Amino acid sequence: MTSINTNVSAMAALSTLRTINNDMESTQSRISSGLKVGQASDNAAYWSISTTIKSDNKALATVQDALGLGAAKTDVAYTAMDASIKVVDEIKAKLVAASEPGVDKAKVQKDISELQNQLKSISKSAAFSGENWVQGTAGATKSIVGGFNRDSSNAVSLTTLDFDTTKSLLVEVDASGVPAVGGTAGKLTTDIAGLATAKSVLTLDISTLDTSELKLAISGVDKVLQGMTDAGADLGALNKRITLQTDFVSDLTASFTKGVGRLVDADMNEESTRLKALQTQQQLGIQSLSIANSDAQNILSLFR
Repeated sequence: MTSINTNVSAMAALSTLRTINNDMESTQSRISSGLKVGQASDNAAYWSISTTIKSDNKALATVQDALGLGAAKTDVAYTAMDASIKVVDEIKAKLVAASEPGVDKAKVQKDISELQNQLKSISKSAAFSGENWVQGTAGATKSIVGGFNRDSSNAVSLTTLDFDTTKSLLVEVDASGVPAVGGTAGKLTTDIAGLATAKSVLTLDISTLDTSELKLAISGVDKVLQGMTDAGADLGALNKRITLQTDFVSDLTASFTKGVGRLVDADMNEESTRLKALQTQQQLGIQSLSIANSDAQNILSLFR
């Protein structure tokens, strides 16, 4: 039945065209943004997951910065340790030279005193971002943020890389920052065992030492060197772990980014093909609507 009040064909064509236009709008939005899930209404589950992962990725980026800062601190501490080892090695050589008969110990002590001053300078200068791992007080543990974690219940936590700076402490200082006398923690400020007058590497004076005490001094300095070498190895191991953790966090960040992409990124090949099809459907829909609207005009010809 043909009616001039209700054009069923036009209504059907208009409904189809409206659906096509809505689909085209969605497709154009995906193409312009590159996302198939740009907001919660597109896919609430995927949007929620991707939003959480994106937030965690930002936290991991901060973790990478923290690891970089930690690596810088360990590099500075290791550099100071390595330089100090070389200086203490020189002191040991001076002590061996002073053991030779006829050597003026007072003159050798002048060289040793300058080397001791150099050790103080190295330890004091080995600070980075307000932290000094080779000079300070005993018992200080430094923590480097190394990871951001989220468990199955969505509880978050941080992984830290902890280092007891007692291992790397060279110069123990008092509250005013002055090297401690008769310290028990700093490798360079701990008294050498066996000497009649308590002396550490930093305060050692060989001018009045006899042959037996000089041998004790050489043995004591060599023991300090061994301890410093162990400390250098500890710092190197920590630095290696920081490097490995940095690489892992970088790979983890990339994996998270890929995972989010699989959830929310639009397939541009698919979307472009869909757009072409919708454009064709839109043209056909407009043509169908035009034909349906012309039916009323055809009725007028019956009355001519």
